[in-house]
Amino acid sequence: MLRSIKQLLGDKLGASDGEIGQVKDFYFDDQNWAVRYLVADTGTWLTGRQVLLSPHSLGCLDQAGKVLRAKLTRKQIENSPSIELHKPVSRQYEEEYYRYYGWPYYWQGDGLWGMSGFPILELPVKPLPSEQAAAIDPKRKRADAHLRSTQMVKGYHLQASDGIIGYVCDFMMDDQSWAIGQLVIKTGHRFTGKEVQIPVSKVDRISYEESTVFVNLTKEAVEQSPAHHLAPVGATA
Repeated sequence: MLRSIKQLLGDKLGASDGEIGQVKDFYFDDQNWAVRYLVADTGTWLTGRQVLLSPHSLGCLDQAGKVLRAKLTRKQIENSPSIELHKPVSRQYEEEYYRYYGWPYYWQGDGLWGMSGFPILELPVKPLPSEQAAAIDPKRKRADAHLRSTQMVKGYHLQASDGIIGYVCDFMMDDQSWAIGQLVIKTGHRFTGKEVQIPVSKVDRISYEESTVFVNLTKEAVEQSPAHHLAPVGATA
């Protein structure tokens, strides 16, 4: 089932032993179109740092109720590798983060999540000692993580092959694999235009300098794309 990223914003977040905060943002991999992290707004609990939750800790998003509960304790989250607010998530940080929790790297393997197509582990998570988590070879070459904020990309212009046709207003994400399958585009006037869905396979590139998403479609093809009808929160397919 596809879930609206916009509808998930503000949902409550919980650990196995208490509340964490609420959903603030999502970081997605703009090469594979998979959401790699949920960004938590923890209020006054862990100020001055980004709190990232991997889908490995949340599993599928078909959890009942309005609280997304991670399979982690508050202490595990508090002691996880810290990253300052407004700092990009580097591959070096990701390695440290994944080593801390003992999860397999999603960028190693042929699947969307490394050796699997889904961020689900059969074994319980066992955090590694902090000394081992920090023991990363600084000379090892690391690739760009290609992580982008959905909140940042929302509002980007949509550039068709023959001109600008609208802007990005939402993302539709699979609640099993956390893969973004569709972009929701508002065409026409900001207040009177219609919303359509286009598959991410039609995206040619994203220009962050130009705040524009380029697609391999004509303006007419975008206009004729399936209409976007968002089900009310809590409705089932």
